Amino acid sequence: MKMIKLTTENYEEQVLRNDKPVLVEFWAEWCGPCRMVGPVLEQIEAEHGLTIGKLNTDENPEIMVRYGVLAVPTMLLFEGGEPVKQIVGAKPKRLLEAELGLS
Repeated sequence: MKMIKLTTENYEEQVLRNDKPVLVEFWAEWCGPCRMVGPVLEQIEAEHGLTIGKLNTDENPEIMVRYGVLAVPTMLLFEGGEPVKQIVGAKPKRLLEAELGLS
């Protein structure tokens, strides 16, 4: 699997209408911690089969504002189109897995 590049145009279909849980990473090109967490999320996606989408906040600020995201990286876990968990900041893989209930 490959992380989905989320945009304003595909967000509703890929996240809100998805019948599986989706983890959305709010990130930006200039964000050092975002670059650190990216490979960790790729590993989690490959190992656990979790659908993960990346949303560039500089290109899609309206979605960031909709969910009150104030810092990057922020990850929101969506189930049934609703955010059920929020993780702020880059964390080691084992902590991310634990917070997502995957470990």
